[in-house]
Amino acid sequence: MKSLFDSIRYLKGIGPKRARIFQAAGISTVEDLLYFFPRRYLDWRNILSISQLKENTLATIKARILSIKFRQSWRYRGPSILELEVADESGKMGMVWFNQSYLKNYFKAGQEVIFCGKTRRYGLFLQMVAPEFEIILKNEELLESAGRITPVYPQIEGVSQRYLRRLIQRVLKEYLPYVKDVLPFDIRQRQNLLNLAKSLREIHFPENLDLQKEAYRRLCFEEFFLFIIPVALRKLRLRQRLIRRQVPEGKLLEKFIAGLPFSLTSAQKKVIAEIKEDMTKPFSMQRLLQGDVGSGKTVVAICAAILSIESGFQVAVLVPTEILARQHYEKISREFLTSQQLQKEIKMGLLTSGTKEKTKIIQEISEGKINLVIGTHALLEEVVQFKNLGLVVIDEQHKFGVAQRSLLPQKGNNPDSLIMTATPIPRTLAITLYGDLDISVIDELPPARKPVITRWVREKERFEVYKFIREKVREGRQVYIVYPIIKESCVLDLRAAEQMYKELKREVFGDLRLGLVHGQMRQELQDKTMKEFKEGKIDILVSTTVLEVGIDVSNATVMVIEHAERFGLSQLHQLRGRIGRGSQESHCILISEPQTEEAKARIKIMSETSDGFRIAEEDLRIRGPGEFFGDRQHGLSELKIANPLTQMQLLRIARNEAIKLIRLDPQLLMRQNQGIKETLKKKFPGYEELQVVG
Repeated sequence: MKSLFDSIRYLKGIGPKRARIFQAAGISTVEDLLYFFPRRYLDWRNILSISQLKENTLATIKARILSIKFRQSWRYRGPSILELEVADESGKMGMVWFNQSYLKNYFKAGQEVIFCGKTRRYGLFLQMVAPEFEIILKNEELLESAGRITPVYPQIEGVSQRYLRRLIQRVLKEYLPYVKDVLPFDIRQRQNLLNLAKSLREIHFPENLDLQKEAYRRLCFEEFFLFIIPVALRKLRLRQRLIRRQVPEGKLLEKFIAGLPFSLTSAQKKVIAEIKEDMTKPFSMQRLLQGDVGSGKTVVAICAAILSIESGFQVAVLVPTEILARQHYEKISREFLTSQQLQKEIKMGLLTSGTKEKTKIIQEISEGKINLVIGTHALLEEVVQFKNLGLVVIDEQHKFGVAQRSLLPQKGNNPDSLIMTATPIPRTLAITLYGDLDISVIDELPPARKPVITRWVREKERFEVYKFIREKVREGRQVYIVYPIIKESCVLDLRAAEQMYKELKREVFGDLRLGLVHGQMRQELQDKTMKEFKEGKIDILVSTTVLEVGIDVSNATVMVIEHAERFGLSQLHQLRGRIGRGSQESHCILISEPQTEEAKARIKIMSETSDGFRIAEEDLRIRGPGEFFGDRQHGLSELKIANPLTQMQLLRIARNEAIKLIRLDPQLLMRQNQGIKETLKKKFPGYEELQVVG
C-alpha cells in the first residue's frame, strides 16, 4: 500500500543521484514533495503581446530572443549585467538581470521564452528587471501548459521547473487517494474549508484563481491549527503542575541593583516586577522577554537569577555560542557581581564544549556548589544534572529548536523559564503564537546609548566608504565589514569574505590590522580572532553573519554591510546591533544595488528606523515568517506557506478552533482527533511530553 511517507528514492524516474539532490533541498518523502509549494504562478491564460504592455504592471509575454549582451565591471567586482533584446510580432523590449552571470548560459538567440515580470520604462523601450522565465523547448510543452495557471517552484539546483511539474503532477495522481485529512469534518464544515486532497491538487495546479485561494486558505489554516495545539497543550499542562514556592525577600536583589554603575530604565523595572510576581505563583513562570538589541535584557536576567538563588535554587543560562557564553560569564562576574556579599552568595560556572575542567564543573553543578551556570548546548547533555534547578534562562531563543528548548527545564522540578529574544515580534502576533508564554517587553534603550546612524550607499560610493573607514580607524575606532557569503561562487556574483579579506589587506588597507572570521573556521580560531578584536589588536574585522550573535565591543563604531539586499531585515537589525555599544557616535553603512521592489523596501526601512518592532513588522510583511520561526529542524516552527502577519484573522480563527478542541479532548483520544495526534508526533518529537491529565 502506498504511503505519503514513502521515500522519493523509489518514485519512477528518481535514482540515487537525483534523490540526494532532492534531500539536500529538504525533500525526502512523498509528503515533502506534496508540501513543496509553488512560490508563484505563470498565468498562461493571459499572455499579452508586447504592444499591449503598460508601464509598472505585472505581465506575461511570449517572445523570441534577438540578442544577448553580458558585461562585467571588474574593478573591485562591480555588478554584472545581462541584457536580452526580445521581440514578438507586435514589437521589441528588453530583459535585464544584475549579478546573475550564470544566466548567460541559459539563453541562446532565436529561443522562444515565456517571461513574467513587472514592466518599467527605460528610455524609449519597456523593460523587465529579473523576470521569471521559462524557455520553450518543444511544441508539446506549450500544449501541455497552454490555457492554464502554471506553478513556479523554488529553485532546486539541477532540477528544471518542467521536470518538477511533471513529477508532482504524477505524484498527485498516484498518491492523492492515500491522503488522510487531519482536520476534523466539523471544523472543515464550520470554517468552509476544502478537504486536504483537493487543496493539494489546487495549490499545485489550480483550475482557477478562486480555487487556488481556497486551497491556500485551507493549507494556511491547517498550519496555524497544528502550530497552536501544542502551544495550548503546553499552557494547560503547566497550569496543572502546581509546585511549592519559596518567595524571595529580594534583599540580595536590592543590594545588586543599588551597586549597579547605572540606573535601570522604567521598562527594566517593570519587567523585573512582573518576574518577581510570577515567582510567587503556585505554578512555574513561563515568560518571553522581548527587548531590542542593547535594551538591557541581560541585567533583567541576572535580577531574575538573583531572586531564584536567594530562594535556594540553581539557575542555568543557555546561549547559542561559546563566545557569547564566555562573554556573559566574564561580564557578569567582572561588572555585576562586584560586592563581597554577591560573590559569597552566587557561585558561577561556565560550561561549554571547550571547557577545560568540564568534569569538575558538572560535578559541582550536581552537588549544588555552582548555583549560576552559563553554558551552550553542553548544558543539554544527559550527564549534566542539577541538585535544585529553579530557573532556566534561554538567550536568543530563535537559535534553538522547540525540542532543544524543552530539554533544559526537564532537568528540574518545573523550574521557572525566562526566554529572551532580541528579534522583536509584533505584540498581537506574539500573544497569538506564544500563547503558552506571558510576554514582557523592554521598549526603551538606556539613556547612554545613541542611535546608530544608518546610510544606504551605492556601488559608485565605495571609495568614499573606504576613506571614511580609514578616518575612523585613525581616530582609534574599530570597524566590521560583513559579507553575505564566505567563498566566491560561480553562481552568485557577490563579494565573498575570504577573497575580499585578501584584497582589502593587499590593495586597500595594507597599513591597517585586519582579521577574518566566518562559520567554516574552527571554533577556537573564531574565538581567538574575536578575542583579538575585542582587545583592540585588530582594526577591521571582515566577517559573515557569524557576527549576528556576537561579542560586545564598545570601541567598534562602524559596520559596513556588503550586498545588504541579500539579508533579511531582522538579520540586518541584529548585525547593526553589534555597534553603538559605547558612548561614541556609530555608523552602519549599507552598500547595496537592490534590483527588486522588495529589496529596495528592506534597505529603505533600515535607513529610516532603528525601532526593532517596526522592523519586525516590515520583515514579516515582506519576507514572511521564516525569520522568526526558523526552518524545518525547528519542530513547530514549520510554517511553510502561512504568513501570520498578513493572515491575522485566519490565525485567530485557527487558534480559537485549536483551543476549543483541546478543552474538549486534551489527550486527543477521540477518533476524529487521532490524525491530529499522529501528525503532531511526527512534526514535534516532544509532543507526547505535553500530554495532560484528562
